[in-house]
Amino acid sequence: MAKLTIDDLKKIKERVEKEDQFRSGDKRVKVTVHMGTCGIASGAKMILDTFMDEISENNIEDVIITTSGCIGICSREPLATVEEQGKEAIVYELLTANKVRQIFKRHILNGELQTEFVLARGKEQE
Repeated sequence: MAKLTIDDLKKIKERVEKEDQFRSGDKRVKVTVHMGTCGIASGAKMILDTFMDEISENNIEDVIITTSGCIGICSREPLATVEEQGKEAIVYELLTANKVRQIFKRHILNGELQTEFVLARGKEQE
């Protein structure tokens, strides 16, 4: 097994601190872009970049972006999960930059679920 470096530990710490911000209610929405090998091959990096661009362009501070590995639905990649405080998680499938912009503007900013892109409701652990 590879040894953890100081940079690895710093990244883990940052990720845990971000997760705590959502759990404690400091952030309104958490977006997880699934970036397993299949997701990356399907364009998950572009999906992540598009979400981050939307946050930056709209000067949004109550949305957190995080990544995870594969959730086991490789044929539906790229995938992202949107979790709003107090609501069930929504997994969006077959994402493109245009779909991400629509999800961001309509779902994340205005609370309007984009049902045509929804794969599942609820967390993958549930």
